Amino acid sequence: MKIAILGTGKFGRALAIRLVEAGDEVVIGSRDEERAREVATEVGARGERNEAAAATGDLIVLAVPAGVAVPTAQALGPVLAAPVLSVVAEIEFTASTARPPVMPKSIAERISETVAVPVAAGLHTLAALRLAKSRPEEDAFVCGDDPEAKALALELAQRVVSGRALDAGPLQSARALEAMTAVLLNLNRDYKTHTGLRVTGLP
Repeated sequence: MKIAILGTGKFGRALAIRLVEAGDEVVIGSRDEERAREVATEVGARGERNEAAAATGDLIVLAVPAGVAVPTAQALGPVLAAPVLSVVAEIEFTASTARPPVMPKSIAERISETVAVPVAAGLHTLAALRLAKSRPEEDAFVCGDDPEAKALALELAQRVVSGRALDAGPLQSARALEAMTAVLLNLNRDYKTHTGLRVTGLP
């Protein structure tokens, strides 16, 4: 699979490491082409400006900071050449406690309203630190309304975890997946660890 990862932060870098290891062709995108090439060199990928990266690949992973996710997707809309997987979660911090913002729609849903390509959401329960080290023994969750976009996202998810890639339903489920990031951050803080999720009761 040819995958473009837009974003050079911890999660985008960790995801690139796992996908390169899996044998995928990975392009790292950034507003700063030099930064993209720097990170790409570190992980064995190719670096481009966001516009060039977004115009290629079988799946475009949006891994930019939450505050710029929707405007970034909107600006890149005309050049997006494949379905988008949003791994972005918006988190508010109050007295060192993480919580999801009170919003009527998830970031992924808002992105889907600004671009013409299908949008899926997922991987929100995976910690960048653990992902960078190895394929975590966790399940990964993906949701979306478009069958092709969801299938591509599930295929990607299965490459980066040693658990299962699970279909979490329609894109509206992104509201729960994005909010779960805050739950795990609070657990990490309280128990001084890096948590993940496994679902029981599935065949």
